[in-house]
Amino acid sequence: MRLIVHLSDLHFGRLDETLLEPLARRVKSLAPHLVVVSGDITQRARSRQFRDARRFLDALPHPQLVTPGNHDVPLYNLWKRFYRPYDNFRRYIAPDLAPAYVDEEIAVVGINTARALALKGGRINEAQIERVRVRLCALDPRLVKILVTHHPFDLPPDYTGHHIVGRAGPAMEAFARCGADILLAGHLHVSHAADTTLRYKIAGFAALVVQAGTATSTRGRGETNSFNALRVTSADVRIDRFSWEAKAKDFLLSSSEAFDHAPTGWRTKPASGLAA
Repeated sequence: MRLIVHLSDLHFGRLDETLLEPLARRVKSLAPHLVVVSGDITQRARSRQFRDARRFLDALPHPQLVTPGNHDVPLYNLWKRFYRPYDNFRRYIAPDLAPAYVDEEIAVVGINTARALALKGGRINEAQIERVRVRLCALDPRLVKILVTHHPFDLPPDYTGHHIVGRAGPAMEAFARCGADILLAGHLHVSHAADTTLRYKIAGFAALVVQAGTATSTRGRGETNSFNALRVTSADVRIDRFSWEAKAKDFLLSSSEAFDHAPTGWRTKPASGLAA
């Protein structure tokens, strides 16, 4: 079993600073094998915001896998936006925009879906799809294969299709050929988990998409600050959601979902199958 903490949309520059210490404390208490942060580390990609984010990330367990989001590209400095959009991210967070983590049980691959030409939306291009395909197909098929993007490949109910990452269809076809199992994303500030079969009609294939809410931003969009902890095996995954409780001044377990890994994808495990 591997425990992955999935944070997203920290938005340093527009966050509730009182959440940082309780969040770090809770994440440490879980003793994760890997911490994933799926983009929007900052609000406006300024050096000070990245420095503050770096200090926070240093307080969390390692190893870590961090991908950029659209807010991590400069908005007002147009020269930097179009010619050096990831300078601050590379300097303060991670030099690799397509990081990977592999151990004896899981393989986690990050994909940069942020684009200088898009204010909010994201995209995956053909070169990225091919690199990920080659990477995934070369891995031991017994590993649980996990992809991390900022922009989602699927959506919670009541969200329109324009929120989905561009070229999602061809990307999913390629990922299916190499057995992608789980896709982690953020961007919407809404928590959600479901399989891909309703949106992507790919014979014999279903991936599990897991959306994280915002861990620390003041822009909650109706949902309290939260993060996910995934307990992953080759047979199943349990997603524990930890939400901010102001009275307790802590992130407490607020819900759990579990999915069995069937030969053709994922299926919801009955509530009675959730172990404590």
